Parts: sequence; C-alpha cells; structure tokens
Amino acid sequence: MKKLFVSADIEGTAGILSWRETDKNMPDYAYFAEQMTREAAAACEGAHAAGYEDILLRDAHDSARNLMMDKLPEYVRILRGWARHPYCMMFGLDSSFSGVVFTGYHSAGGWDTNPLAHTMSTTLAQITVNGEIASELMLNAMTAALEGVPVFALTGDEGICRWMQRVSPGTAVVPVSRGVGAASLSLHPMEAVRRIRETVQEAVTYKKEDCLFPLPDRFHVKITFKDHALAFSRSFYPGVTTDGAHTLVFDSTDYRDVLRMMHFVL
Repeated sequence: MKKLFVSADIEGTAGILSWRETDKNMPDYAYFAEQMTREAAAACEGAHAAGYEDILLRDAHDSARNLMMDKLPEYVRILRGWARHPYCMMFGLDSSFSGVVFTGYHSAGGWDTNPLAHTMSTTLAQITVNGEIASELMLNAMTAALEGVPVFALTGDEGICRWMQRVSPGTAVVPVSRGVGAASLSLHPMEAVRRIRETVQEAVTYKKEDCLFPLPDRFHVKITFKDHALAFSRSFYPGVTTDGAHTLVFDSTDYRDVLRMMHFVL
C-alpha cells in the first residue's frame, strides 16, 4: 500500500498576508483556515486519484488545530496537536511512507518574498544551516531525507517554490502567491486548489531518487533571536555556543542532534 505524508501550513496559502489571518483568535482567521483546508484536501485528492490509499495529513500550523476535518476526504487520517516530538511539523513521518507533500508553506525569516516570512517562531530573526538561510521547508525536507522519504511536491509562495526548484529540481511546485513588501499578489483561491490537485496527482508518480532532498554530511547551525534575553536563556543547551548577544551556534554531523537541539532551544 502506498502511503503519503502531507504537512500543511497556512502562511503560504492563496491570498494570505496578515498575521491576523493566521491567528484562530482573530475574526480574519476563519476564511484562511478554510482555504488551508481546501489546499491540503486538494493535495490529498490528487494523490488518491493516483492510487495512494493511505494518506496522513499533518496539521502543522500554530496550535495544530486549524484544519476543518469535515471538509477533508473521508479516506484521510488527520494528525492534530503537538506531541512534543523533535520532528515537530513532521511528527508522524517514518520510513514506511512513499513520499511527502508540503502545502501552504512559506518563505524563510530573513527573506522578502512573503509578508509573513518567518522560520519556526516570530521571536527569531533567522536560522542558517551551513551558511544558508533556513526555512521551515528546508528543516522539514531534511527530516524527510533523514527517513529516506522523497519530497514529491510543494505548494506555497513564489519565493519558497523558487528556492525548492533550485535545491531539489525533481520536486514539483505550485506557487500560489507572490509577496511584494507588505502586499501579496495571489492566484484566485479555487484556481490554486485546481493546480494543487492536478500537480500532486502527477508528482506522486515521480521516481523516488529524483525527489530525495539533499541531506548534508555536517550541520553548522546559527539561530538568531530578536531578543538577546531569549538567546541568553537558550544558550545553556549542551553543545550550544554564542556568537554575540543574539545568536546561538550548534555543530553536529547528525541531523537528529540538530532536531533535538531545536526542540528545546526554539
């Protein structure tokens, strides 16, 4: 039986541009939670049409209680909430899965291609891995690589899709919006849904070796906090050093060590 893991976020959904639209306590949120659900459902529908019988959909935004379950296909299993596991947005993934699809993903903290660009937390200025600014996509795609699972497709803003095409050209992408300063130019939401469904249906048939995300042999991680006091409080994690008042540094040859560190430091 072919198994697919889908990790769904919200800041890369069609049309979104304000933090108020990502927060379940705000009146602007409900529509974008529904659009997040529509886009994730479209990915599941495309995979199911291509023969995937076991689809695990991971709600990976904020509270992890965003997806409208009654608007999802009945054959989908839904993983909600945070298990407090180092895999975080990828919790539930293991080597038994045939592939991964990311929906609603967004640009990294430190980029200018999405008004909501950030990585893991808005308390951070940026994270770098081996000198490259890291997005949540980068961190999570390396988790997939750790399990030997290919990344078939990505949907999100143009900046993150362009980056993925450069780093993993075998992965299909569906850019649904383009950030311009504090604005966003977006596809019509239902056009985004259509493109996601069609692209994923084709992408999940790709060869595994064409879609495996590259996993480095070593990891030099820098985490820069906006608040120096937060950096100080996290600097006591074993193996962490500091580079100035705002930045923590961690080195390892095992990505599992990196994930454990970020689990406690971020």
